[in-house]
Order: sequence, then structure tokens, then C-alpha cells
Amino acid sequence: MTDRKSTMSASDDTAGFVAEQWTRVTGVGVDPHEYRRVTDGLTSVADWGPVFLRTGREHLERAEDAGSPLSAGTHLLAAARWFHSATLAPYAEAARAAAAADDALGRALALLEPGARRVSGEGFTGWLRVPPAGRAGRGGDAVGTVIVVPGLDSAKEEFLDLASALLARGLAVFAMDGPGQGVLAASSVLVPEYEEVVARVVDALGVPRVGLVGLSLGGYFAARAAALEPRVAAAAIVSGPFRLDWDELPPPLQDMVVRRTGGVDAAREFARHVDLAGLAPRITAPLLVVDGGQDVIPGVTNGEPLARSAPQGTHLSVPHGDHLLGNARPDWLPRLADHLARTLTGA
Repeated sequence: MTDRKSTMSASDDTAGFVAEQWTRVTGVGVDPHEYRRVTDGLTSVADWGPVFLRTGREHLERAEDAGSPLSAGTHLLAAARWFHSATLAPYAEAARAAAAADDALGRALALLEPGARRVSGEGFTGWLRVPPAGRAGRGGDAVGTVIVVPGLDSAKEEFLDLASALLARGLAVFAMDGPGQGVLAASSVLVPEYEEVVARVVDALGVPRVGLVGLSLGGYFAARAAALEPRVAAAAIVSGPFRLDWDELPPPLQDMVVRRTGGVDAAREFARHVDLAGLAPRITAPLLVVDGGQDVIPGVTNGEPLARSAPQGTHLSVPHGDHLLGNARPDWLPRLADHLARTLTGA
């Protein structure tokens, strides 16, 4: 049988990549019409990074010319989204794009949310954001704190809509990059022992307990931390793997793991650790596992066994949802945000 991709033209292959990234990039918050306009002229996947980087810079220029801090901050957030999205295709300047996304997000929050603060430590960096006035609890404090854990090629700039949903429910949000992720990808590699990173984050935040949201590979990180870090009081997993079978993973996914772990041997060893069978029964915190029915990747076992094995696990399957369910947000995002708010507040 002929491999369809081997018979595709370069433009067809590029069109396929653009279509595959549609729900993810628009889910990041990139305007769908702008996405179509920017990607319509792509003739090679190799052009993805440079074009997205250029579009992010255009938003930086608009921020400089903006007539108000609100408009400037809005353009800076758009720039952060475009810069991060530039890293989703293989790109020699990915580290520069990730650094630009990090800088743009920080500048945006300085204008839009002066109460936000950068928190960094060994193996992590991110922004702690507090709920708006009127949404916090008594005394103006957040009713709980949620750490948002990214995945293999995601970063703190990718899940701003999730952060907004949590903030609206009175929760503080720490959106982070860990080892091998986001702005830290250029200087570190992925580690399976993510519970150690989460423990250092909780120490730095100075809170007695936290909720975790893990997305994609971040679902494995969050589930592992929920099993091994006693201060995790609630968890939610979106499109997270229960197990990885290295030999069955598609080559592009293998290549990505190799880049993020520092070599083929390291990648194989990392994948060997991604198996929650022994840890799932130790997750005593209330756990919501969200999967998309259209998220089928060879070599990846999705999260239903995790929900079944965890003492307080619940599985939410969205039949039409793709990976990260960017095409189905109304079907899961409100429920996930309510799960964390209800669990952390006791309401």
C-alpha cells in the first residue's frame, strides 16, 4: 500500500499541516480570520515559523502605536500567541520565538493585570495571576490556586482561555513552563519526575494546597504529581496519555520527543516512564479526565484507564473532540473549571 504522504505535493502537505493545526492555534486565541490570511500563502511547512514570527512582530508594532494600555496589552497578548504558535512546526529559531512569546506575555500582563507576578525557581518559570475584583473570596483573596501544566510542545502562552475560566471562578492561576517546555526548552530537557517540579512551585507560591490541570503530555505530569505530591487537592487532565509505546509512536512525534529530551536514548527512556498503571490508584484527590473521541494517536493510550483506576476519578469523553479538544471547548472547559472551583472551595 502506498503511503499517501509520499505522493503528496509540498503544497498539499503544507495545506494538510495548516488544517491539522487549525483548532489548536485558534484555541490558543489566534483570530481565525487572521490565521487563514497568514497561512493561505504558505507553500512549505518550513515557512510556518518565520511567517508566524513576523506576524507576532506586527502585533508588537501595533502595541507600540496603540492609543491606550488596554489596546497595547491586547496586541501584546496576540503577539505572545503568534510567537508561541511559531514553535509548533520544526523551526531553527524556535528558541527565539519562545523567548519572544514569554516577553510579550509579561509585557501584556504588566498592562492588563498589574497584580500578576513572575514566579521562577529551579526548573520552572511562570506567571501567578489573581482573580479580578468581585470574583475573589472574603478579604479579596483567591479561593484557591491552580497550576496549569503544559505538555510536549505547549507552553504557558497556549492556555490563556483556560486561565480566564479559572480566574472568573475566583481561582488564582499559575501558568508555568517546566523543564524542556516553553522558554525553558532551550536550556533544559523534559524530565519524568515532574512531581519534584510541582513541589518546588507550591513552595514558591506559599500556598498549603493546589489544583493541577495537565494538558497533553502535561496530563501525565499532572497525574504523576497528583499521585506523589500530597499538597495536590484536585486535578484535571485534558488529552493526557495513560501510557506511551515508543515503537508505535508516529515518527514526527518521536522526533519531537527526541528534540525535547536530548537524544534518541533519552527519548526512549523518557517514554518508558510514561505509564500511570502503578500510580493511578495513588491519586486520592478528585480527578477529572477529559478525552476527545477523535484524538487517536498510535502508541498513545488515552486517559480512560486513569479515571477508572483513580479512587475519585471521573472520565469525560467528548466524541467529536480532537487532541486538546480545541474544537469542542463548550463541551468540557466549563465543567473542568467548575470541577476545580468546587473541589478547592468545598462549595
